Amino acid sequence: MEETDAVTKKANERKIKRRQFILQEGDRCKHYNFIVSGCFKMYNVDKAGKEHNVQFGAENAWITDMASFHSVDPADFKNPNAGKPSQLFIEAIEPSVIIQIEQKDLVFLFEKHPKFNRIFRVIVENNFIELQNRILQNISMTAEERYLSFLEQYPDLSSRLPNTQIASFLGITPEFLSNIRKSIVG
Repeated sequence: MEETDAVTKKANERKIKRRQFILQEGDRCKHYNFIVSGCFKMYNVDKAGKEHNVQFGAENAWITDMASFHSVDPADFKNPNAGKPSQLFIEAIEPSVIIQIEQKDLVFLFEKHPKFNRIFRVIVENNFIELQNRILQNISMTAEERYLSFLEQYPDLSSRLPNTQIASFLGITPEFLSNIRKSIVG
C-alpha cells in the first residue's frame, strides 16, 4: 500500500493522440513510460530519411530510450541540458494513455522503496534479453524466420500495425513482407 501511494504521487497519466511524439531525436529522455492503452513505435531515421523501427510497445509494456534516460547523473537532474540527446523517436501509432515517471522521481522510488529498484532492474534485464535475441535473429535468421518470430513476440500487434511498420522492424521492404505472408499462407 505504501509503494502504491508513492507511485501515485510521482507518476503522471497522459493521453496521447495518434502520431504524437513522447520523444523526438535530439531531446533528452526524461521519462519512463508505461503504456496503459494504445501502441507506440520507437525508431531512428537514417540520413536518407528512412525509418528503422527498433521496438514496439502496447498495453502493459514500458517504452523509453534507455541510452538517453540513463545518461544523466542524478546530481544533474535539474539541468535541462544534462545527459545524452536521444537518437530515437517514440511515436504513438494509435490514440494512447501512458503513465510517465520522471528520472528524479524514479530515483526517489528506488531509494525509498527498494522493491522498485528490483522491479526496474528486471524490466531492464528483460529489455536487454529481447535486444540480444533481436540481434541474433538479424544475423542468423532468414526474413521469413524473423517474421514468424515477430508474430510470436507480438501476436496482437500484427493486425494493428501497417505492413510498412512491420517491414521496417524486420529490415525488409513491404513488398518482400507481402511475399513472405503469401508463402506462409500457401
